[in-house]
Amino acid sequence: MTQPSAEEYVESLLERDAQLEKVKEVIRAKGMPDISVAAGYGKLLTLLTKMTGAKRVLEIGALGGYSGICLARGLGEEGMLVSLELKQDYADVALDNLREAGLGEKVEYRVGEALDSLKQLENEGCKFDLFFIDADKGNYPNYLEWAIRLGNPGAVIVGDNTLLHGDIMDPGAQGNRVVKMRLFNELMTSDPRLEGVILPAYDGLAIARIR
Repeated sequence: MTQPSAEEYVESLLERDAQLEKVKEVIRAKGMPDISVAAGYGKLLTLLTKMTGAKRVLEIGALGGYSGICLARGLGEEGMLVSLELKQDYADVALDNLREAGLGEKVEYRVGEALDSLKQLENEGCKFDLFFIDADKGNYPNYLEWAIRLGNPGAVIVGDNTLLHGDIMDPGAQGNRVVKMRLFNELMTSDPRLEGVILPAYDGLAIARIR
């Protein structure tokens, strides 16, 4: 019998979540990338939202709504999730999934280039308490800068895939996405405006707090 990995062991302790499993089924049926966050990671997003008391959450990269559901579950009655998604069809699937989960009224989707949407949010005077970054990796440093600009004092920033399946540690990997992710990791842990850490789980989790 093969010994389970640490992540497999920890995930085996979690109660089955039929709603989220259905979301993954919909994503596969629609031919979308099957790259939603893992169950344990989703649980962490819900807990972080609850623990920080976040009322306004910004998600960069919606895909099919899996992480959106996890974030929205942590919101209080007056909480709101704003989710940025490049593709209209993905945003439509995500909204359908949040509505199915009874959370449709807690989310607003903005479709188009995320950097354009972020500029628009700034023009509208929007501020947020928690950010989840899980979109095109080459723009992670740009997304981080926008999170700092749009974040309230003490806001939490979470970044996914910060190890890029090991490419980050490979000296020979010098592609744009790898170089930009290395910069993102350095900023998350050393930028004087932040207090941050990177956890070597689920392909790398970066978590920081705006000072």
